[in-house]
Amino acid sequence: MHRLPWVAALDASRAARLARLAATFLHRKTITPVGDLQLADDDRIALAALCCLPLLEFGEEGLHGWSQLIVYPDAFRVNRSHVDAAGVMHEWEDELIGEAWDSGPLVLSWADVQADIAEPDAGFCVAVHEMVHKLDALDGVVDGTPPLPRAWQSAWAREFQAAYDALVERVDAGADVDIDAYAAEAPEEFFAVCSEYHFSAPAVLRAALPTVAAHLERFYGRSPFA
Repeated sequence: MHRLPWVAALDASRAARLARLAATFLHRKTITPVGDLQLADDDRIALAALCCLPLLEFGEEGLHGWSQLIVYPDAFRVNRSHVDAAGVMHEWEDELIGEAWDSGPLVLSWADVQADIAEPDAGFCVAVHEMVHKLDALDGVVDGTPPLPRAWQSAWAREFQAAYDALVERVDAGADVDIDAYAAEAPEEFFAVCSEYHFSAPAVLRAALPTVAAHLERFYGRSPFA
C-alpha cells in the first residue's frame, strides 16, 4: 500500500484501519486477472486498498454481497441491450474502464487504476467509483443513496437530488460544469463521481457542490487530500 498517495496522506490511525480492511478484502475476495495480465502481490494489495478507501468509516460491512474482483489489462468491451417503449430491441457495445454488476463481480481496468495512482489528485479513481456502486446497492436498490440512519438518509436523498437536478440542468443547457459531466447520467453515477472527487480533488467538490461535499465527508471521513 506504500505506493498509494491516498495511503501516504492518511494519519496513522486511519492508515492502520485501511490496512485491516484491505486484509479482509484479500481474504474474502477472489482477484482474477484476465488474459495475459499478471498481478504481483503488491498489485493485489494496492487494488484491495483502493477498493476499501470508501469503507474507512463504513467498515467491512461494505464488502457484503459479492465475491470477485475481475481485472482487465485495459478498457474492456461489453454488449448492451435495451427494449424501448415501442418494444424494439436495441443492441450496442460499450467500452468501459470499470463496472459493478448487481450481486456479481466488480470489474476494473488495470491500466486505468495505474493512471489514477500516477495522477491521484485529478478527480478520478475508478476503483472508488465502482466500490461506491457496491455500497449504494447494499440497501437493495442502486439509487445514489447508501444505507444510512433514517433522518440522515432523508436529508441525503433530498439534498443530493437537488444538486443532481441542478447539474443535469446545466449539462443539458450546454453550460460548463466543474466536475465530470458523467455525474449527470443518473443519481447513482452522481454519487459515484462525487465520491471520486471527495478522495482525489476535494477542494473542487467543495467549491462546486458544498452540500454534497459535507455529506460525503461525514460518510467517508476527511479526504486524505483535504
